[in-house]
Amino acid sequence: MKVVQLGPYPPPHGGVQINLVAVRDYLREHGHSCAVINITRHRKQEAGEVYYPKNAVELIWHLFRKRYDIVHLHVGGRIPLRVLALAFSATAVPWAKAILTLHSGGYPSFQEARQLNRRSLLAFTLRRFDGVIGVNREMMDFFWRLGVSKSRTRLIQPQSVARTKMSDRLEEPLASFFKQHDRVLVSVCGLEPEYDVERQIEAMAHILRIFPNSGLAIIGSGSLEAGLRRRIQATPYHRHLLLCGDVAHDVTLRAIAEGDLLLRTTLYDGDAISVREALYLGTPVIATDNGMRPDGIDLIPIGDTGALVEAIERRLHLGKTQQPYVPPDDANLVEVLELYSQARGLRSV
Repeated sequence: MKVVQLGPYPPPHGGVQINLVAVRDYLREHGHSCAVINITRHRKQEAGEVYYPKNAVELIWHLFRKRYDIVHLHVGGRIPLRVLALAFSATAVPWAKAILTLHSGGYPSFQEARQLNRRSLLAFTLRRFDGVIGVNREMMDFFWRLGVSKSRTRLIQPQSVARTKMSDRLEEPLASFFKQHDRVLVSVCGLEPEYDVERQIEAMAHILRIFPNSGLAIIGSGSLEAGLRRRIQATPYHRHLLLCGDVAHDVTLRAIAEGDLLLRTTLYDGDAISVREALYLGTPVIATDNGMRPDGIDLIPIGDTGALVEAIERRLHLGKTQQPYVPPDDANLVEVLELYSQARGLRSV
């Protein structure tokens, strides 16, 4: 089988990127060809069937020139018109079957999504796909509401830590930050409004009164980075806050493993891979309740600073203890491959 995945290719190492790489590795291990077309602004030298087209025309030309059996598009967050146009293009390759994974578990709750119906352009485009993957039950209901056939939809949780390797040491500036603090809270997220990072910074003002030599390391990048750096420098406790930017995934795992606590505060969220990684590594997790968190973590309401502070204090007083957790297997990757096979047996819409 000859597959191409369209999506964000690392770096940076976000949840969508990790899932895309896991699918690619699994396919190649089982004798299939799997190329990647990166669709983000992050660019590297092309190598090993990972392509970085300069524009939409070059991307579409590649799809029609290479004659793939499966075109698998990965989408996270909102769906602007340019992404919708890409999705339509993915379904227009006459000899390929088109698969879509919508990774943003909170998308069905967006105002723009609630207003959609079967006559919308998104609904029409979704129905053109031979297979549509969602990460939670709300997304399945959303697909069905827009008229996507149940036989073409799959609920598949994203791949987690089972296929990642951890660095044997931290790198700077994380290494020095950990040495300088008795307790380190770690946050792994995009620096975007939905990840509510300012609330974590605000919470540290309260935490430092009880644990005066604690620190918060924030790993990730995004549109809010410059503003958050200014916000941190304006606090009297800025030396206890580290905005790391993007960090290699294996080093991020080391930071999670050595951290005392992982924070995942979001306004909306899917099945965050960093949460499962922390559980697997034995690091306690505090996360906002999105209705689909795994067992073994402390849940807090969305947008509640007081609850966040209380949960952090409680956890730090308890100390770090190993969490009973069974690491994920390849069941989700098996399902993806099964969906590819099913799609190849379907007639196009």
